[in-house]
Amino acid sequence: MDTHLLELLSASLSASLSASLPAHKRQTVVDLANALAETAGVVAVVLGGSYARGAARPTSDVDLGIYYYPDAPFRVDAIAQIAQAAAVQPPTVTDFYAWGAWVNGGAWLHTASGKVDFLYRNLEQVTRTIAEAEQGVVHHDYPQQPPYGFYSITYLAETQICLPLFDPAGVIRALKARVEHYPEPLHQRVVNDALWSAEFTLLQARGFAAQGDVYNTAGCLTRVATNLTQVLFALNRCYYMSDKGALQMIDKFALKPDDYAQSLGDILAAPGRDAPTLSRTVAALEDLWRRTVALTNGAYRPKFVMT
Repeated sequence: MDTHLLELLSASLSASLSASLPAHKRQTVVDLANALAETAGVVAVVLGGSYARGAARPTSDVDLGIYYYPDAPFRVDAIAQIAQAAAVQPPTVTDFYAWGAWVNGGAWLHTASGKVDFLYRNLEQVTRTIAEAEQGVVHHDYPQQPPYGFYSITYLAETQICLPLFDPAGVIRALKARVEHYPEPLHQRVVNDALWSAEFTLLQARGFAAQGDVYNTAGCLTRVATNLTQVLFALNRCYYMSDKGALQMIDKFALKPDDYAQSLGDILAAPGRDAPTLSRTVAALEDLWRRTVALTNGAYRPKFVMT
C-alpha cells in the first residue's frame, strides 16, 4: 500500500472510530489496522466485540477480526511481527485453527493502551455459515469454549455488529447486508430444536433429582438454561453472540418470561443436595420452560409429550 493510500486509510479509520473507542485506544487500533492492511493475505480487518456493540467498559479488550481466504492466507509470522511491535510484553500468537474449529486462532497482546485480541476469520467458512443459517442450519461445538460451547450463529452476530476498518473489496460490507435481517428458517429451527432439547433434558432431570443425584441434575439444569437462552434470542430475532452478557441482553428483549434472568439465577444459585429440594428446583425450571413455550403462541411442536 503506497504512502498516500495509507494516510487516507489512517484518516478514515480515525474518523470512523471516534464514536467507538476512547482516544488512548484509538491510535493503537489505527496503527494495528494499518499494519494489518499492508500484510499480504489480509483481505479485511474489522473492529468487533464490545467496542463494536457499544457495550465496552474501561477494562474491555479490543477485538480485531482478521479475515483471509484459505487458499491464499497471510503468514502467521507476519501477524506475530505486528503483535510483537505493538506489545509491551511477549504476545501469544497461534497458527490457524490452533484454538479450535470456530474460534480458529489469533493473538493476545498487551499494548500500552490495553489488551488487544486478534481473531482469525476464514472468509469461506464465514460465508458458508451464513448461507447455512439462511437455510436454518446451526452448528454447536461444545468443546470449543466454556461455559456452553460455540454456536455458529455467533458468526452472524459478529458480522452484523462489526465495524470494517479495512475492506477494500467490500466483502465484509456484502456479508453485513446478508445478515441485516434474521432468517426465518433460522428462527424456526433454533426455537423448536432448543425447546425440544430443553423438554427432553427436563425429563431426564426429573429422574436424576428423584434419586438425589446432584451431579447429573445440576448438569441438566445448566443445559436447559442455555437452551432457553438460545430460544429467547431467536424469538426476538437477535443473533446470539456469546454467553457473556447474554442475560443482560435478554432483560431488554420484548419477548421473555417475566424476570427471566432473576428466575434463572434463583434456580441455579441453590439447586439443592437432596431429592426433595432438587425436585423442586427442576419443577421451577420446568415452569420457566413452559412460560418460554407460551411465547411461541403455539408454534412449538414437541417431538413427544411429557408425562
